[in-house]
Amino acid sequence: MEIGVFGSYVRGEQRVDSDIDILVEFEKGYKTFDNYMELKFFLEEILTSKIDLVIKTAIRDEIKQNILSEVIYA
Repeated sequence: MEIGVFGSYVRGEQRVDSDIDILVEFEKGYKTFDNYMELKFFLEEILTSKIDLVIKTAIRDEIKQNILSEVIYA
C-alpha cells in the first residue's frame, strides 16, 4: 500500500475544521469497499480528525496533477 497526505495540511493552510486529505493506492486485489472504509475509520480514530480518503486511481484528470505535485508519502 502507498499512502500520503496532500491538500491544506501539506500547504500549511489547514483550519480547525479542515479534514485531512489522504491519498492511497491499495495493492492489487486489496482495493475493496471494506478495506477502504476500514482504513478511513482507522485513520479518523488515530488522527482524531475527519479524513478525505482518495484512491489514487480514481482521481479526476482535471485535478490529478495538482494532487500528485504536492502529495507527501509516508
